[in-house]
Amino acid sequence: MSRPQYVNDHDDGVVTGLDAEFQAMRPRLLGVAYGLLGSLDEAEDVVQDAWLRLRSAKAGDGGDEIRDVTGWLVVTVSRLALDVLRSARHRREEYVGPWLPEPILTGPALTGPVAQPDPAERVTLDESLSMAMLVVLESLSPAERTAFVLHDVFGLTFAEVGEAVGRSPAACRQLAARARAHVAARAPRFEVDPSEHRQVVHAFARACLGDDMDALVVLLDPDVVMRSDGGGRVRAGRRPVFGAAKVARLLFGIRRFGRFELVPVGVNGWPGLLRYHGDRLVSVLGLTVAGGRVTAVDMVLNPEKLARVTRADETRRSR
Repeated sequence: MSRPQYVNDHDDGVVTGLDAEFQAMRPRLLGVAYGLLGSLDEAEDVVQDAWLRLRSAKAGDGGDEIRDVTGWLVVTVSRLALDVLRSARHRREEYVGPWLPEPILTGPALTGPVAQPDPAERVTLDESLSMAMLVVLESLSPAERTAFVLHDVFGLTFAEVGEAVGRSPAACRQLAARARAHVAARAPRFEVDPSEHRQVVHAFARACLGDDMDALVVLLDPDVVMRSDGGGRVRAGRRPVFGAAKVARLLFGIRRFGRFELVPVGVNGWPGLLRYHGDRLVSVLGLTVAGGRVTAVDMVLNPEKLARVTRADETRRSR
């Protein structure tokens, strides 16, 4: 799918002040929408819709009343994303197996084949929106998730949050407090140094590729959880797997499908891995680390969610 370019088609493609302001805001708007939806495709559609509505509003009789374009766009994107989130809940309840967010590559690979995202697809992603955090956010109500993401992650006031969710600032404060308590109970509780996280990820990759399962078990937290998202499109676990021994056996079992390569790369703000079979990308792994061990392995195998990375990689290889 080709993504919109957002040029002013009434001015022979010349970027106007409004276009320029929108383009400057676009990565942040994508970050807001992605934080609410967990899908970059859906986020891009929401941001495009907001852009079209902005142009229509500015061309109308009340266009001069929109003085704070940035604030108007953030609120509009949030409203539209909330509508999509509400309609998506039923689809996700019927999803085959665990539902994981579409992974976003946020750092270069240290070695091996990987393409970086196209500039038009770049998103300003807060590092708190890790794969594991987005899984936790899925358990919130749409209103709670919106209040938490807008206020706690992106720093909007409760008055601005209220404009997005259609509730009073006091009600939004309560929504955010409930969401915060839920997140605190389920989200990773330890602050991890990025260099330590990277070292654990590298050790995890070496253990997965080696012959010593015990070495992998040592790197896994005793209560580690592994979630695999195949979406019914490819073979994947239908339920999360818990415990170091079980997760290690599952990871070693992948080896029977043939030789593979693990490429370190930034995933949603933290070190993760890409898994290749030959030249074909087959999964993206988001790894949560605490206390020097892996506490969660989130493996995205659904080809639809890997399409963006795969498409970019094929473009790189054809050059």
